[in-house]
Amino acid sequence: MQEFSGGQTIRVGGYSVNVSCSGRAVGREPVVMLMAGGGDGLETMRPLQKSLGKKGRVCSYDRLGEGESDKPQGLQSIDDSGRILSGVLDRVVGKRPVVLAGHSMGGLIAARYAPDHRDRVKGLVLMDATIPALTAGINKAIPASATGMAADLRDQTIAVNEGQNPERFVIADAAVRSVGSIPVQIIKHESQYSEVPGYGPALERMWADGQRQWLALSHRSSISTAAGSGHYVHVDRPDIAVKAITRVTAQAARHH
Repeated sequence: MQEFSGGQTIRVGGYSVNVSCSGRAVGREPVVMLMAGGGDGLETMRPLQKSLGKKGRVCSYDRLGEGESDKPQGLQSIDDSGRILSGVLDRVVGKRPVVLAGHSMGGLIAARYAPDHRDRVKGLVLMDATIPALTAGINKAIPASATGMAADLRDQTIAVNEGQNPERFVIADAAVRSVGSIPVQIIKHESQYSEVPGYGPALERMWADGQRQWLALSHRSSISTAAGSGHYVHVDRPDIAVKAITRVTAQAARHH
């Protein structure tokens, strides 16, 4: 494990991975690992990292295909993405417990990773995480008969889920698996789909239902709406994101 501050390039599974860490670990508190959404590098997490770094140890990284990290050699599954995350945690967190705080696709990866890594993941914060069954949901919310913006959104979403994204990551629908009784905070947006003519309400219901499905992650899950936020809840309401991550980290420290 390396204790460092600022940015650094590390080797994980034959790839160069860009990481950044701030602050110092305090007592038994877990290290926070921030996970950006798809199409985003760690830069989108930098303001959040700066705030959290005043209170404890916090890191972020560019997944393969994002930011300054290498591009993947082929399509990536959740297992591939998980192996990179494990390698990053081995290097920058070591034996310490960790709280994963992910936005959008980063939240989905965190939620899929945690059940198989209960030994190290002691808390989760999902910031408008991609829902567990987005492909099925988008097909139900926007039927094949749709045209215009709605049809474009459906087709684009399905293409992204099939791996047409910078990470070449296949976002597969799957049931939510429990991670036990760790603290889990789910934060959903207030409004995201209002501009989609005719299908906005159905899409909002789809997303809200999917967010509630993440409650099955833990007996200690809770969900809230970030007032005044769109999909980038940590950008629109950083105060809510910081408070949630700080609270989950403190809860995880008490129960570790």
